[in-house]
This record gives sequence, structure tokens and C-alpha cells, in this order.
Amino acid sequence: MVTVAAVQMVSTPNVNENLATARRLVAQAVDQGASFVVLPEYWPIMGMSDSDKVAHAEQHGRGPIQDCMAGLARDHGIWLVGGTLPLVSPDAGKVLNTTLVYNPQGETASRYDKIHLFGFNKGSESYDEARTIVPGESVGSFDAPFGRVGLSVCYDLRFPELYRAMGECALIVVPAAFTHTTGLAHWEVLLRARAIENQCYVLASAQGGTHTNGRRTFGHSMLVDPWGEVKAVLREGEGVVKGELDATFLASVRESLPALKHRKL
Repeated sequence: MVTVAAVQMVSTPNVNENLATARRLVAQAVDQGASFVVLPEYWPIMGMSDSDKVAHAEQHGRGPIQDCMAGLARDHGIWLVGGTLPLVSPDAGKVLNTTLVYNPQGETASRYDKIHLFGFNKGSESYDEARTIVPGESVGSFDAPFGRVGLSVCYDLRFPELYRAMGECALIVVPAAFTHTTGLAHWEVLLRARAIENQCYVLASAQGGTHTNGRRTFGHSMLVDPWGEVKAVLREGEGVVKGELDATFLASVRESLPALKHRKL
């Protein structure tokens, strides 16, 4: 069995402050036995406005945010899924919202640019990621020592066809910054649905609290097993959620209910 962990943060507009928080919480996860750690969406910066992240966009392969993640993976000897960070895009004034994965040597092992961009408008609450983000175009996954890992981010959770396109995964990760409004209604049920229909573990690493910019994120970082049971959860505030991936249990779920073999489409 392998121990995995999701880091939950309440990120601020200050990048250096967020880097320090990530270093502390990743070290905490490692102290608890984790060899595979996931950071949340937007962990390096939750700006006062959506455009603030554009000023901190990095070229792929260099920059303080990427240096931090590579160093954490290398220094702790872990697999690190780096939530998301802003990378430079071809469109002026916009970024790619990108997940980078690092192996225990601190090398980039995979990349996924968030495909589905969040839009929500209800009363005084309004979001439109397309104003500052260019969508990705390719499904993301990679092979870890325990099996295939599918990469998704936040709003992707509402599009089950993306997860089917990943193939058969042992684990799906979901870095997120779900709003409190939508999270309260849909977060857990969607995570459990993705675990049940894909018969794999789902590890969700979330932003969780009231941010300096006034935005409230839902938190509830959690690990869900292939039967849809929530194995661990952190409701709000910064911290770490950890649990074990049991390959024997995963195989038993797929053997007793071979839904993946029964697919017709």
C-alpha cells in the first residue's frame, strides 16, 4: 500500500507567503508517511483580482514557483502533483492554469493544462475564468509506481467524459478551488461519482476558507475509495488529509462489479 496526501490551503495574494505555507504542509504530509502529495488549485496565488496571477506567470521550466515544487519533490523524495500554477500563454493578458507533476528526483514527469474553465453567475457571486485563462486541449495522465494517475482540475469534475478518456486509473487527482456555494451543493457527490464510475481512488486537494480577496472556498479535501466511500476529509482551514491506496481492494471492487468491462460506448 502507498500513503497519499492532499494539502489544503487558504492561499493569499502573497506568493512568497504561499510558498512558505506549501513547504510547511508538504513536510507535514511527509512526516505522516506520504510518498505522493497533491497541492490545491491556485496554491501559489489567490490575488485581489483575477488578473493578478498574470503578473506571476512563469515560462515552463523556470521560475520560483516551479523551483519550489521541484525542490520539495527532490528534497523529500516524493511524487508531487503541483496543484496549478500560472504559465505564460500565447494570448496577452491570459495564462494557462497548469498542473505540473514532479518525480522523486525533482524532474517534471507530466503536465496538464486545465481544459474546462469555470463560469458562474448567481446574485452577487460571479466568476469567469475565461477572462484570464486559456483552456488546455489534451487529457493528462501519467504512470506512478502504483499505477496510472489521471489529472484533472476543479471544474473538470463536472465533465465525466474527461475521466473516461484517461483510461483505467488507479488514482485520479482533483486540485480545486471550489466556491463555497457550489461546493456545498455538489463537491462530495461529484467526487464520489467519479470514484464509483471509474472504480478508482480519487484524491482531492482544495482551497478551504475565506481568502484575503473576500472569496470563500469550500475546502473538504478528501480521499475517496473505489467503492465511493470517503476515507478522510478536512472540512476547512489549512492542513493535510492522508490515506492509503490499497491495490488489493481496488482489484476486488473491479472483480466483484466488473463495470469497466461491461462498457459498450
